Amino acid sequence: MTLPRREPRSGEIPRVTTYEKGFPGHKRMSEDEKSWEDDPLIMDERFLAVHVRGKGIVVFTACSHAGVVNVLSHARSSFPSVPLHAVVGGFHLAGGNEKIIAESVQDIGDFGLRLIAPGHCTGWRALNALVRAYGDSIVAPLAVGKIFAI
Repeated sequence: MTLPRREPRSGEIPRVTTYEKGFPGHKRMSEDEKSWEDDPLIMDERFLAVHVRGKGIVVFTACSHAGVVNVLSHARSSFPSVPLHAVVGGFHLAGGNEKIIAESVQDIGDFGLRLIAPGHCTGWRALNALVRAYGDSIVAPLAVGKIFAI
């Protein structure tokens, strides 16, 4: 199957879930560069998608301030003819976002992923919830230097 040539970057990630509301407490410099203002949605976050022949799309997140389910939804809609194979990166379900672990873990299951590789900002509670839901044959925590054979 040949994919149409598209940018592998996401562009702005649409917020489609009701529970992923960004990162509480995040700030940005104001346009006039004189003060800090609230920026919980962090609208300039992006992801990278790579098509692995014979597998599907591997989504590399940043910290998923947009919400990992929003990220995966946008990836699926960006490449509708190719299945999502894996998600790799931060899911930002630690700290103030621990309250959305249950919904996030449940909805990640809708994507049929063969590999879920959560990074540091996912948090240990979310990592444990992911392993309980999908098993350690699918969930493999990221670590510096780790090699994945997908």
